[in-house]
Amino acid sequence: MRPCCPEVAAKHTRERLVNLRALLSELLADYQEFTLEIGCGNGHFLSAYAQAHPDKYCIGIDLLGGRLERANKKRKRLEISNLHFIKADAEEFLESLPEHVRIAETFILFPDPWPKRRHHKHRLIQEKFLEDIAHKSLAESHLYFRSDYTPYVEWVANHIETCKEWTLIESPWPFEQSTLFQERAESHKSLISKRLNPEKHQDKHTLSNQANA
Repeated sequence: MRPCCPEVAAKHTRERLVNLRALLSELLADYQEFTLEIGCGNGHFLSAYAQAHPDKYCIGIDLLGGRLERANKKRKRLEISNLHFIKADAEEFLESLPEHVRIAETFILFPDPWPKRRHHKHRLIQEKFLEDIAHKSLAESHLYFRSDYTPYVEWVANHIETCKEWTLIESPWPFEQSTLFQERAESHKSLISKRLNPEKHQDKHTLSNQANA
């Protein structure tokens, strides 16, 4: 398949954003905050989470249509009214969120680790992503990360430690529900980070400088 020219690609991106903004405006019209799962896969985790937390509105996003189809079948079969699965890129999703809505908590479970060094630029967790999702999140919201690939866990920890928007914390994992990837993994590691209030940014920067002195 021949690649699209830049003009066509840009047009497709604009169309996706317009459609995504319209969808999110409809889904989130009556909500000021929600729980997000990025890379929801077949919906095992978020379906169970939404069922266990009927007071929370949940959205899962993924890029693979087959996974989303299975996730939505699960949602409909279980009649979960506080949950939606949609096809969306993470950055485009954040860009398309209505201004009145904030993310209460984010789950990123077993994302593609892109293990080869030349592919690290494709990893979801990057400096810009952490900043972008922080600006769309509630003050002191939480970001939950889990992976079976230790080098990626270390990558994420390093990025959070140098990010002024987030800080790693010691806290129990909030909800256990095995996913397809978790069942396949021999072991896994988890990280929990909390968004810092703007007034605390300087405190983290000062503490980091003191620790490195």
